[in-house]
Amino acid sequence: MNNKRCSLYLITPPKIVLTDFIEKLSQAFDGGEIAALQVRLKDTDKSDICRAIEKIFPIAQSYGTSLIVNDDPRIAKEMGCDGVHIGQSDTCYSNARQIIGADKVVGVTCHDSRHLAMEAGDQGADYVAFGSFYHTSTKQVSFCPEITILNDWSETTLVPCVAIGGIDHENCKPLVLAGADYLAVISAVWDFLEGPQASIAYFHKIISAQLISEVASNFAN
Repeated sequence: MNNKRCSLYLITPPKIVLTDFIEKLSQAFDGGEIAALQVRLKDTDKSDICRAIEKIFPIAQSYGTSLIVNDDPRIAKEMGCDGVHIGQSDTCYSNARQIIGADKVVGVTCHDSRHLAMEAGDQGADYVAFGSFYHTSTKQVSFCPEITILNDWSETTLVPCVAIGGIDHENCKPLVLAGADYLAVISAVWDFLEGPQASIAYFHKIISAQLISEVASNFAN
């Protein structure tokens, strides 16, 4: 158990229409604090990714949100972003760090492996990501960690962890209680019927309720 505050790590849809997305993004920020925003545009030309970052970055900055680029530390460096997220099949941590610099964020996908996470943390990763915890339509799922990996990680290490994969308002509660520092959310925000603002606000309500419940339980025990 861990009664620290859990934050939201918002990820863009894999494909966007930039003008429409900017409006939705502003709505999401109006719903409450977002710790980090990852630009994750799959099968998209570099020029289009950079164009998207040019429009998205000022909005993120105005809300004090870190802008992270998926996969490509060179784009992150070129565009002056706050960091990069790399998968196990992308460039290695040391190369990403060398490219982007010591003062930027490097996060690493670790699937369902505490071993990979320990390696990343020992090398200097700013956070590790575990998942997919639930079914997701945004990517093919090959790894499905048990929620207990979050308990173990949060109780034995200081490196923050991100929970990712099919997370929505109904299934996020055990991840919060297990000690996830961040919830990576995608479809539950962009596809929410009441809109991104309502979705983000709802996530914050759930997170606060879970943490209050846990603190009360700890006092009772």
